[in-house]
Amino acid sequence: MRIISGSHKSRRIIAPKGLPARPTTDYAKEGLFNLIGNEFDIDKCDVLDLFAGIGGITFEFASRGAKKIVCIDQHSGCINFIKKTTMELGFDQIRVLKNDAYRFLKKCDGQFNIIFADPPYDLKNINQIPELVFEKKLLTENGLLILEHDKSWDFSDSPNFYLHKNYSNVNFSIFQY
Repeated sequence: MRIISGSHKSRRIIAPKGLPARPTTDYAKEGLFNLIGNEFDIDKCDVLDLFAGIGGITFEFASRGAKKIVCIDQHSGCINFIKKTTMELGFDQIRVLKNDAYRFLKKCDGQFNIIFADPPYDLKNINQIPELVFEKKLLTENGLLILEHDKSWDFSDSPNFYLHKNYSNVNFSIFQY
């Protein structure tokens, strides 16, 4: 995995073998962050990274100066790796929590400019993520929910659907409050 821009541009991060993660490709990450950069000043953003895995999106936001990042994953190995890497890279704006993403969404009372969710592609109930985010009003005005998924999902008829982007095998459905 590589950080593609910001203060830690080109920094390679090597995760231990055996962690259940599927990092977003550099190609997809670059396209996604171009889109985000056109919508937001990232250094003024509060970000929630759900299903954080090994933290690729978290570290990309941190490198680009995001104000606050909360990252959630339920796998202890992933959480420990993110915490260790956060300290090594000197990112003090990252808060790492071991939690189930759905449980976190149901109890969360904060608001974020950007919520990024990259659940396992075979997860059956990812359509509940946008429902929970908008039901709980977790986005600020004009905030974005970015949901990474495989090609079998189509959210174009969903409430608050804004845009679909495809980068090879990576699909992003983007919702706006």
